[in-house]
Amino acid sequence: MPLFVLMGQLVATADIGRDCYVAAERLFRRLAGGLGVATVAANAVFAAVTGISIASAAVFTRVAVPEMLAMGYRPAFAVGVVAGSSILGMLIPPSLLMIVYAFLAEQSVRAMFLAGIVPGLLMALTFSAGILVVARFAPGLVQERAEAAPIPTAAEPASTFRLLAPVLLLVLLVLGGIYGGFFTATEGGAVGATGAFALAAARRRLDLGRLWRVLVETGQVTASVLVLIVAASLYARMLALAGLPDLAVRWLGAAGLGPEAFLTGHLLLVLLLGTILDSTSILLVTVPLALPIAQALGFDLVWFGIVTIVAVEIGLLTPPFGLSVYVVTGALADPRVSLWTTFAGAAPFALAMALVLGLLIAFPGLVLVPL
Repeated sequence: MPLFVLMGQLVATADIGRDCYVAAERLFRRLAGGLGVATVAANAVFAAVTGISIASAAVFTRVAVPEMLAMGYRPAFAVGVVAGSSILGMLIPPSLLMIVYAFLAEQSVRAMFLAGIVPGLLMALTFSAGILVVARFAPGLVQERAEAAPIPTAAEPASTFRLLAPVLLLVLLVLGGIYGGFFTATEGGAVGATGAFALAAARRRLDLGRLWRVLVETGQVTASVLVLIVAASLYARMLALAGLPDLAVRWLGAAGLGPEAFLTGHLLLVLLLGTILDSTSILLVTVPLALPIAQALGFDLVWFGIVTIVAVEIGLLTPPFGLSVYVVTGALADPRVSLWTTFAGAAPFALAMALVLGLLIAFPGLVLVPL
């Protein structure tokens, strides 16, 4: 986990997020709502090398929102699409939440990463399709006024490829190496952090002051999560000693409640906790209790983890404690955009996530990719 966090911090320092957005904007700007689609696409690429939703929200608030506002997009849409698409950082591997869940459930990190690919891409496609449909049939919800997009120049295709090449190479190096069996997930984090360090240094974005800040921020994130994991381990052991999971399984059997009822209750609890807790804390509170029950009821634990993570990520967009919404609003600091404006703009993306969650439950094959 520390190595993947370090890689994400170095990638953000190297200004990869801006490059991803510029490249995506060149590809999609001709479409109605194209800057929204570009933001989703850039977030999807950026997610593949960061693994943290909050990092994506902070980066693209500064990069994408001013551009969309300048092009006449409605403030609620501009901040909503950034907050909504930022959740891809925890769903497209490598993902910090997947690493935490794999530790709690004693599952393979590689299996979790592989299982997150299709749901992550499906989520990005759902967001993009929703933006295009709304821009086509209700353009007033997307743009207050239409500004003409700059005409592409002949030199742009090559420059677009150069913008994307470093991040694509880093993704191929890390995820390709893990899935190809060349190194373990931990070694993949080390390779990724080394590659991100070389990339940031080559771009002259990493002086001693910035390197120190990157290391301090990596230590802060890692330490805070590891303290929570230690507490969660104690919590899980106490639950087991108290016999609470076994009691819950027996109660479900006596009440005639099957796997569907348990899954519904579990997801509702996760969604409720999403209004008051951050993502990692929700996993650490719910998984130790739910996991033995899910296992006893015959759920595949990798599938159960992906479904739980999607439900957890919906909480990043729901009031009163939608963490991505707070990050976007705070990073923007624009008087035209209040906290509730951002919540309103993110609401359609939360609904789209709920739709994808339903698809993953109805069609487990979308998650259970053969290893």
